[in-house]
Amino acid sequence: MADDRRSPAAATIGAASEAAQRKDGGAADGGGRWANERYPDYEREVRRSIDFVGVGHDFFTRGKAERLIEIASRLGLGAPGARLLDIGCGVGLVHPWLAPARFSITGVDVAADALIEARRRQPTIDYQAYDGERLPFAEASFDLATAICVLHHVPPRRWPHFLAEANRVLKPGGALLAFEHNPWNPLTRLAVSRCEFDRDATLLSAPALSRLMSEAGYFELSREFLFFTPFDNAVARRMEAWLRRAPIGAQYVAIGRKRRRK
Repeated sequence: MADDRRSPAAATIGAASEAAQRKDGGAADGGGRWANERYPDYEREVRRSIDFVGVGHDFFTRGKAERLIEIASRLGLGAPGARLLDIGCGVGLVHPWLAPARFSITGVDVAADALIEARRRQPTIDYQAYDGERLPFAEASFDLATAICVLHHVPPRRWPHFLAEANRVLKPGGALLAFEHNPWNPLTRLAVSRCEFDRDATLLSAPALSRLMSEAGYFELSREFLFFTPFDNAVARRMEAWLRRAPIGAQYVAIGRKRRRK
């Protein structure tokens, strides 16, 4: 066996990249799978994959929205009217749950049919097409950006570019909140293996994503974990708050800020 002297994060990234290149032959794929395939019934696919958990998809969507609002407020970026870019927004499932924050939301996706459905559901939100290469916005356009369970669909060799593009369109001091599946959680791996939508998924760990964000120029890096139980009550919510640093939640959010100009 070869002696891999890379750091654990680097080894994780390297192994994921090699796996993805075996899957797609190493071909350039800026737009990705959904630029070429019909967008599926995402909600149905996810329901099928998590039916063993005993809760619906809304439980997870609402939980991520609430954590996003909480973190934005904590960072001083949650004022009404703050501009939020949702990269890989799909049909915009999370956007109704973000209404209490009164963000000015823009969603982008490579899937044209997903955007049609998003506009039908939320006609007041700005949805725009994205080619998977360059975000269609000027530098320093947004206070916040988020990518909610999107990066595991991006070919690993393109992760640095994806993160750099998000950084480009953030205002100085703005933040990226990248939510991802936690590959260290066995139930998460089971759910992903059962989901046709995730058949191209290459999961990345929280340390690996934080390292990539650092290399892309983000600072004040942190990460938090979510969904330690499938319960929605006062005790479970307290547990979520207590355990957010424990790397056993079903998902996590990696947080990084854009450097302010000197």
